[in-house]
Amino acid sequence: MVQVFPQTKSAAVNPLKSSQPLGAALAFLGVERAVPLFHGSQGCTSLALVLLVRHFKEAIPLQTTALDAVATILGGAGNLEEAILNLKRRAKPKLIGICTTALVETRGEDFAGDLANIKRDRADELAGTEVVLANTPDFEGAIEEGWAKAVISMVERITTPGEQSRHQKKIAILPGWHLTVADIELLRETVESFGLKPVILPDISGSLDGTVPGDRWVPTTYGGTPVDEIQELGTAAQCIAIGEHMRRPAELLRTRTGVPYALFQSLTGLKRADRFVSFLSEISGAPVPANIRRRRAQLQDALLDGHFHFGGKKIAIAVEPDQLYQFATFFTGMGAEIAAAVTTTGTSKILAEMPAESLQVGDLGDLEELAVGADLLVTHSHGRQAAERLGIPLMRVGFPIFDRLGSQHKLTSLYQGTRDLIFDVSNIFQANQRAPCPGSLDPSRKGELPR
Repeated sequence: MVQVFPQTKSAAVNPLKSSQPLGAALAFLGVERAVPLFHGSQGCTSLALVLLVRHFKEAIPLQTTALDAVATILGGAGNLEEAILNLKRRAKPKLIGICTTALVETRGEDFAGDLANIKRDRADELAGTEVVLANTPDFEGAIEEGWAKAVISMVERITTPGEQSRHQKKIAILPGWHLTVADIELLRETVESFGLKPVILPDISGSLDGTVPGDRWVPTTYGGTPVDEIQELGTAAQCIAIGEHMRRPAELLRTRTGVPYALFQSLTGLKRADRFVSFLSEISGAPVPANIRRRRAQLQDALLDGHFHFGGKKIAIAVEPDQLYQFATFFTGMGAEIAAAVTTTGTSKILAEMPAESLQVGDLGDLEELAVGADLLVTHSHGRQAAERLGIPLMRVGFPIFDRLGSQHKLTSLYQGTRDLIFDVSNIFQANQRAPCPGSLDPSRKGELPR
């Protein structure tokens, strides 16, 4: 069983995690005609905005209540009301997703009460716009928790409660934050190939996929899950949640509407992809389509071609818990060893199933210390300096990735994504392999020739 070491440092040397409100904002960006609103200072919003823009290379409609020193001391209800009304008048969004920050959470304001008063007093002005609150203080959690809390708040606020007539072909899908735009697109195509109709929440593949919205500027998201489909999630015959952090949103949907759910902790790897495809075949009553069978055969061939490059390799990974599980199981399944594992929080249940001897809750400074002697570093772009100092190649995954183009269009899931991962990692190993010398072949002659 994996031994989890808690964080002991009082400050992060090289931060690994991004904040909860950023994760919540990312989830709200997966809703059609939505605007995330940070309740806090301008600085909190600016940092998140810079990271999102650098990662996706897109215009991000992120707004702020812009609390100053006076509002911070006396209370920010007035700023919150003004921001909501301004957004309604100027952007006319279908959804305003409020993400609280550490500044207001530390003060202990009654956000739910303030928002209820605003909705009551300004009901006519806010007609046609859903206003959703997610409590996401920066001082705890990370992207994973923020994303999950935003989905919970949308299901709580928008989805119609109670038993409803089921559409037997309708499937509600709650993807984890770690699925890329390309992963979600492939997920939709796979589900549709079984004759099923997926409703994906959140759906960043429609809003952050690089689509140019014509010849006019759009002040909201211009793709994603429509609000009326969120409202009708209770009519789905089945819910599929991907990632342990999506268990709570799936359980909430089941409690409110009776929709049963199945949780898939990862869709990467042959066995996990097989389980997902078999589940779709079971609930649809349809055989596995020929194109999916072909993709599975391609993955089998990639496994044969690529496994030689993975055997005995030592991998050092630093990402959020569910993404850590996704990649750790992928690498160990290919014959590699997890030499170092670092993550952002020790509360996730998935950590107990991690295929590693130990796991450190910490930052990229911890990863650099633990990764000495590893063959590959796996983390986001902030790990590039550590990789350079250690002389270890870096595979960029997670958030943010700002020094490479197209990260959101990389596949990491199902048969096709697993195949692409095998090729990407194998090519990294081949590009960085060293020619054998007497010292590497015979330990007794290790010092005879330089490496």
